[in-house]
Amino acid sequence: MARDERGTLLEVHLALPEEQFQSLKFLLERQIPAGVLLPASRPELCRILLQRFPGNSLRVIAGILRQLGRLDLIQRFQLPLEEQIPVETPWEPNGDTPNVRGDPTSGCRPGGIPAPPVNPRRLTEKDLMQVAQRLGKEWQEVGILHLGLERSRLEQIQEENPGNPVLWNFEMLREWQRRERQDATVSQLRSCLEHARLDPGILDFLQSLQGD
Repeated sequence: MARDERGTLLEVHLALPEEQFQSLKFLLERQIPAGVLLPASRPELCRILLQRFPGNSLRVIAGILRQLGRLDLIQRFQLPLEEQIPVETPWEPNGDTPNVRGDPTSGCRPGGIPAPPVNPRRLTEKDLMQVAQRLGKEWQEVGILHLGLERSRLEQIQEENPGNPVLWNFEMLREWQRRERQDATVSQLRSCLEHARLDPGILDFLQSLQGD
């Protein structure tokens, strides 16, 4: 049965125990500022997700639920995922939340689906510059929606590098790289940018780096 996006989000949030609802907020902090998330009620979080991820909020939540081990909710509400859900994976009936803080796959955050560890190759500054040269005018949209950066930081980058759009893109990617630290791999960046409105050549370029 088809459900509207807002109604489904609210049903999912209401189905979570309080502890898991707070864990969901924690996992969203890479994509949405903590100051916005922490005071949000369940209906308010629905509104925030709809604004931040228009048309993609259910996929974001599905990725977070998978990290929480709530595959039952993904299946119950028929939430979209990038890959098949293994139906044999159990959910503990006592409601315990898996150790999400120690989960090394909790990293991309915008898009909600962790990058598969296809290639742990770290990104170099040369790689970032080549991606920066391919990014278009929507760089701030990419930074906020898909890399989880603050708008104020992007505006600061623009002020520090007047009239140089490629350098804006490069510094934005470096900001993401500094935040991710050891997780700033080629596969992780590709996962973050997969659903962005970009030149397809960017994903092709990152795919070629994965094959190096």
